[in-house]
Amino acid sequence: MTLQFKDAFWGSDFISNVGYETILQRLNDGRRTCKELEELLKMRATAEEKYGKELITIARKAGGMYEICTLRASFDEMKTRKQKISHYFTKAVVTRSILHVLSPMSCPFSEIENIGNLHIQLSGLLKEEVKRMETFRERQKEQRKKYEVIMEKVQKTKVSLYKKTLESKRSYEQRCKEADEAELTAEKLGTAPTATPKQIEKMNNKSKQWREAAEEAEKQYTTNIEQLDKIRQEWESTHTDTCEIFQQQEEDRISVVRNALWVHCNHLSMQCVKEDECYENVRKSLEMCDIVTDNNGFVEMKSTGSTPPAPVEYQNYYDKNPTAERNGGVGFVGVMKRFSNLLQGNCSSGSKVNINEGVPQSAGETSDGVYASIPGFQASQMGSDEYKAIYDYVAQGEDELPLSVGDIVIVLEQGEDGWWTVKRNGISGLVPGSYLAKE
Repeated sequence: MTLQFKDAFWGSDFISNVGYETILQRLNDGRRTCKELEELLKMRATAEEKYGKELITIARKAGGMYEICTLRASFDEMKTRKQKISHYFTKAVVTRSILHVLSPMSCPFSEIENIGNLHIQLSGLLKEEVKRMETFRERQKEQRKKYEVIMEKVQKTKVSLYKKTLESKRSYEQRCKEADEAELTAEKLGTAPTATPKQIEKMNNKSKQWREAAEEAEKQYTTNIEQLDKIRQEWESTHTDTCEIFQQQEEDRISVVRNALWVHCNHLSMQCVKEDECYENVRKSLEMCDIVTDNNGFVEMKSTGSTPPAPVEYQNYYDKNPTAERNGGVGFVGVMKRFSNLLQGNCSSGSKVNINEGVPQSAGETSDGVYASIPGFQASQMGSDEYKAIYDYVAQGEDELPLSVGDIVIVLEQGEDGWWTVKRNGISGLVPGSYLAKE
């Protein structure tokens, strides 16, 4: 289930804008993440370019060019070893065809220059990726700025009119009190034996003036209430639209950053099979990245309310049982269903196809130099097969079953949410499906 920003970021205070501010802070944090990724790629591009140029310089200054036979072969092998050692201890990209020619005794000096050129080409690819990230970030910034201006304007209008309404309410109450006091004084003066007709008439006129002032204040108060309710509806509509746009931006940002990291790791993994083991761990962590799981975690941690504030209602001064203020009484309680952030499928063997490919290869197909996409959804399957635990797992609940590497279990049910029901030594429980491999 995808949680919506527009349903979870309201506030109980009528003039509060805490929900919008929380979402805006999230977007600003995401923008800083994009900048950090751009800086990482720039630094890496600079390092690759420098390393490539140094390799070219080494190739052009290489010794042993005038030797022959076995001594020449020794020079060639020395340079090959030297190049391979540098190759393993730097973060560089080399294609499989280059790996083939790096075998001992088969790499002439000119190949070092070719390797340097490949590093310079990689630097160019990284710089292009930086430009794409900058363009994406600036495009999001311009779109977000439009909605920020609209929200700021409508919020400012709402707060201003709210203060004006409260002032008119206080004026209305004061005029009512004064009118009541004037009428009471006129009534007492009319029954006083010492009061003259002129005094009584003067007091009655004064009482009438106070009552008219009270009625005028009531009209102004009612008008302000109506205007405030209109601006409240406009603010709610604007807030809802802004939340939808900002959620879409956040989904796009997460997708772009995830894909950029994925492609970057694929480049680095092609360095060599030995370094690929290190980058596989990064890809496995990227397989755990999910747009929905994030927005859901963000909503669960930072949610400010599930309903908008109640409207300000008209309160008659003479009502003996006025309705309770509702501006500050609206809150929410959100009960979030526990869910697993484990992706579907068995991750033990790693992924080695491009992230943009949607259909995995069958068991009989092979792939050379291609890296896997993030595994997709797999439907629930029923079975009674034996699987082996490939990771340790500590049970987090009474319905879960702890695992140790090498444990053999019988899978009773493969749940759609990634949790499998298994049986071991007569005890059944839930375990993450990605922690098991087919025996």
